[in-house]
Amino acid sequence: MENTVILLLSCPDREGLVSRISNFIFERRGNIIDLDEHVDLDENLFFIRVAWNTKNFTVPKEEIKEAFTPLAKEFNAKWSINFQNKKLRYAIFVSKYDHCLQEILWRYSTNEYNIEIPLIISNHEDLQRLAANYNIDFYYFPITKEKKLGQERKELELLKKYEIDNVILARYMQILTNQIIDEYRNRIINIHHSFLPAFVGSNPYKQAFKRGVKIIGATSHFVTEVLDDGPIIEQDIVRISHKDSVRDIVKKGRDLERLVLARALDYHSNHRILTHGNKTIIFK
Repeated sequence: MENTVILLLSCPDREGLVSRISNFIFERRGNIIDLDEHVDLDENLFFIRVAWNTKNFTVPKEEIKEAFTPLAKEFNAKWSINFQNKKLRYAIFVSKYDHCLQEILWRYSTNEYNIEIPLIISNHEDLQRLAANYNIDFYYFPITKEKKLGQERKELELLKKYEIDNVILARYMQILTNQIIDEYRNRIINIHHSFLPAFVGSNPYKQAFKRGVKIIGATSHFVTEVLDDGPIIEQDIVRISHKDSVRDIVKKGRDLERLVLARALDYHSNHRILTHGNKTIIFK
């Protein structure tokens, strides 16, 4: 991990892209340890994630971006260089439900994620003790319609103070405004209690129960200005039968939510996601 560099790149498709990128690494004595690529034939677009070991790499880490820039310009690419040993810093926004937060913090405590979580923000005080159990700073910002913009400005100041790279909404029951979304474009991960599109309005599980659905789902996606319409990162389902009560469906749904959000965070923290328009390419 200490010597691993990850390139994420997308560009118009053409012959020889994989070869040119591989040669860039080979010529500088890098050793490719993982490579995954995809071509969108409809849009003629190329996507790639490649990780290599830099133990013997002839270019210093701080100069890799500069060294790769001419090739990226030639490809007319959107790209990023990521260092696996640099831990991304995440803040978690949460309300009263604790199941998604519990799942993330448990995995975090077992070092499953190569990240840092220095901060939890909530519009309720209920989960302050949980944050304390994991020695994570907790801040309470009550939200009302009149105070929402002002409270978000304070939250943004806090995110900057803690040098937060990304935000996780672990069942945060508030709609973020553009002042936060614009600051963290494609860096806010949400969990939705159903497939998208889905039953809208309040109590979706009761609606599903009344419709006699046979599966329910959960969706993790990036947050955009359009509610629940951002690029989808991960989804999953569980089967439902006529024997399941509303309480059973809620329980199964919460299990899905915490697992889907946990997987989305794993993909994101390991630089396995590329966005294109309102879609994502997930390199698993």
